Amino acid sequence: MAQAKKDLVIVESPAKARTIEKYLGGQYKVIASMGHLRDLPKNKLGVDIDNGFTPEYIPVAARKDVIEELKKRSKDAKTVYLATDPDREGEAISWHLKELLNLPDDKARRVTFNEITRKVVQSAIANPRDIDLDLVDAQQARRVLDRIVGYKLSPLLWRKVRRGLSAGRVQSVAIRMVVDREKEIRGFKPEEYWHLDATLDRAEGGGTFTARYYGEGEKKRELHSEAEVNAVAADVEKAPWTIGEVRRGQRQRSPAPPFITSTLQQEASRRLGLTPRRTMSIAQQLYEGVDITGEGTVGLITYMRTDSLRLSEDALSAAAGYIREHYGEEYYPGKPRRFKTKAGAQDAHEAIRPSDVTLTPDRVKKDLTAEQFRLYRLIWGRFTASQMANAVYDNVVIDALSAGHCFKANHSSLRFPGYTAVYEDRADDEEDAPKKPLPDLKEGESVELKKLAREQKFTEPPARYTEATLIRAMEEKGIGRPSTYAPTISTITGREYVAKEGKYLKPTALGEVVDGLMEERFPDIVDLKFTARMEDRLDEIESGKIPWRDVLTEFYGDFDRELTEAETALEGVHLKVPDEVTDEICDKCGRHLVVKNGRFGRFLACPGFPECNFTKPIVIEMPGECPKCGSRILKKTSKKGYAYYACEKGADCGFMTWDVPVKDRCPSCGKTMFKLSGKGARKPFCVNPECEAFVPEDKRGYRKKASSAKTAAKPGEKK
Repeated sequence: MAQAKKDLVIVESPAKARTIEKYLGGQYKVIASMGHLRDLPKNKLGVDIDNGFTPEYIPVAARKDVIEELKKRSKDAKTVYLATDPDREGEAISWHLKELLNLPDDKARRVTFNEITRKVVQSAIANPRDIDLDLVDAQQARRVLDRIVGYKLSPLLWRKVRRGLSAGRVQSVAIRMVVDREKEIRGFKPEEYWHLDATLDRAEGGGTFTARYYGEGEKKRELHSEAEVNAVAADVEKAPWTIGEVRRGQRQRSPAPPFITSTLQQEASRRLGLTPRRTMSIAQQLYEGVDITGEGTVGLITYMRTDSLRLSEDALSAAAGYIREHYGEEYYPGKPRRFKTKAGAQDAHEAIRPSDVTLTPDRVKKDLTAEQFRLYRLIWGRFTASQMANAVYDNVVIDALSAGHCFKANHSSLRFPGYTAVYEDRADDEEDAPKKPLPDLKEGESVELKKLAREQKFTEPPARYTEATLIRAMEEKGIGRPSTYAPTISTITGREYVAKEGKYLKPTALGEVVDGLMEERFPDIVDLKFTARMEDRLDEIESGKIPWRDVLTEFYGDFDRELTEAETALEGVHLKVPDEVTDEICDKCGRHLVVKNGRFGRFLACPGFPECNFTKPIVIEMPGECPKCGSRILKKTSKKGYAYYACEKGADCGFMTWDVPVKDRCPSCGKTMFKLSGKGARKPFCVNPECEAFVPEDKRGYRKKASSAKTAAKPGEKK
C-alpha cells in the first residue's frame, strides 16, 4: 500500500520549523528555507531599467543544497504551505519560493502567523490564501529602488572620495540627520540662567523645606545674571516671609501603550543596553519558539516587526482576567484600553505582546537565556501594564512670598500604584520627586529664611543622537519602516560614516564629506520629506493603488539627471577627507594627534607619519571616579582590540579594570560601582576592597573557561 503524501510547510528558520512541526502533527513536514533563496546578482546591477525596471533574480549559490531538497520534497507533496514571516519581505520570500520551485497556483498556499501558538498555527493552516502580489510588488519596488541607488551612487563615491564606500537611500538620510544634529551643536550659543533656592523654616518650628524662585507674584520670571539674582536676594534676605496659596490635589498617570518595533528598540537600548539589531535578534527567538518546561515549544511573543498598536479581543480579555485574579479588581480600569495607531502606519499586525499573558517572566525564566528573559520581561510588563488602572499621586504645591517675590515648593507621593506595580515607565531625564515631604503649612503662616543658595547654569545644546533616539526621530519623520531601523543604524556605524562615542552617535569626517556631496548633488536622496513621501508611495503599492513600475519611473528620471550632472561637475575632482584633529598631543613630536581608522576601529595617530609613527588608543570619559584616587576614568582600547577602563593618571595611579564603570554609587562607601562587560543589563558591584560590600574578582560572575599553561587569559576570564 502506497504511503500517503505529506503536506510541506516552508518557513525561514529551523527554530520556527521545530515549533510549528510540533503543532501540526505527522501529516506535515516542516522545512526551513534559511531566508532568501533567490535574489538580485551581487556582481552587477541586475535590473533592466530600459525594459520596465525588470529585475534579474538568480538562485542564491550558498543555498544550493536547500533548494535541491525543497524541489524534491515539494514535488512529492500534495500541498505546499508557504509560511514565511507575515510582512512584505516574508510575502516576497514566499513568492520567490513559488517561482523557484515552479509551484502551480492551486498547490502553493500562503499562511501567516502573528503569533506561533498551537491555536493560531492550526487555524492558519486550515484557512490558507493566495500570495498577495501587491505586498510582493511593494517589497520588489523597495529592493529595486535601493539596488539602483546603491549601484549607481557607490562607484561615484569610489572615484570621488574613497574606494570601498557605498551609498543607500535610507542610510543617506540617517547620516544626514546625524550630521544636521552635529551642526546644531557646533552652532549652539549657550545662554546664562540662574537658580535661586530658599531654605525656609516654620516660625513656630516643625519643618524645614526648600523653595525655588518662580517670579514676581504670579508672573513667572527667569533670572539671567548674577546681578538679577543678587537684586532678588537683597529684597528677600531681610523681608518677612509668609505662605501664600497651598494647593493640594491628585494627579493620575496613564500607562504607555504596548510596544511597536521602534519603541521596543528604544526601550531595550535605554534599559537593557541592547543594540537595535541585537534586540530584534532576541525578539525573533522569542517569536519563533522556546522550549518551556511543562508547555513544550512555545512562541512567547507576537510578531515583532509592526507599527500598529492594535490588540486582539482575545488578548484584551486574557489580560483583564489575569489582572483581576493576580492584582485585584481595583487594578483593572473597568474596560479594555485601546490605543490609536498613528496615521500612516501599516497596521498589518498587532502590537508586540506576549502570546499568553499567564506565562509570566518568572514562570519561564529558567528556560530562557539572560537576554531572552530581560527582553521578555520588558514586553510582558509593558503589555500587562497597558491594560491596568492609572497610577494616582498626591500633589502639593506651596507658594512662599517675600517682598513681592514668589518661591515655589512641590512634592508628589504615590497614593495608588496602579500599572506601576508591573511596569515603571519613567524617562531617563525625569527627576525623582523629593523624598522629604513638605510640612503641613497653612495659607498666611509665617516662615523664616535660613539660607539662600545661588546656582549658575547655562543652556545646553541638543544632545547627540543615541541609537534609540535616532530610531525615534526616524519614526517621527516617516523615514524607513519597522524592518529597516536596525539594519540602517548597523550600516552607517559599520561603514564608519557615524561613530559611537559611549552611547552617542557622532558623524565621522568621512560621513560629513559624503553627506556634503550627497546634499549638493543629490538633494532628493538626502531630503527627509522626499524619503518619507517615497515610503508613502511604497505603502500605496502595497494597498494596490499604484503600479510599482510607475513609482520607479517617477524616481529614476530626476535621479539619472542628477547623476549625469554630478559626473560632469566633478570631472577631475577628488574630495579629500580631512583628518579629525584632536586636542591630544603626540608624545614624541608635539603635534596634535588625528583620528584614524584601523583593523580594530578608530585610534589616534601622529599626522607626521612616516617621520613619526606614534599612535595611541582613543579614550572616552566614563561615569564616576577612580576608586583609588578619585580622578576621571577613561575607556581605552588595547592593541588586540579589547576595551578596558583606567584612571586618567595612568601609571601614577595604576588603576585598570576590564569591568565597566556605571553611574551608580555604592550605598556603603559611596564610591563608583562597576559591572561586567558584555551586552545586556548586569548587576553592579563595588570594587573598593576596604568596603563591606566589596565583591572580589572570583565572585563577579566571569565565565569559567578551560585554560592551559600556553593560553593567556582574555578580558573577563581568569587563568
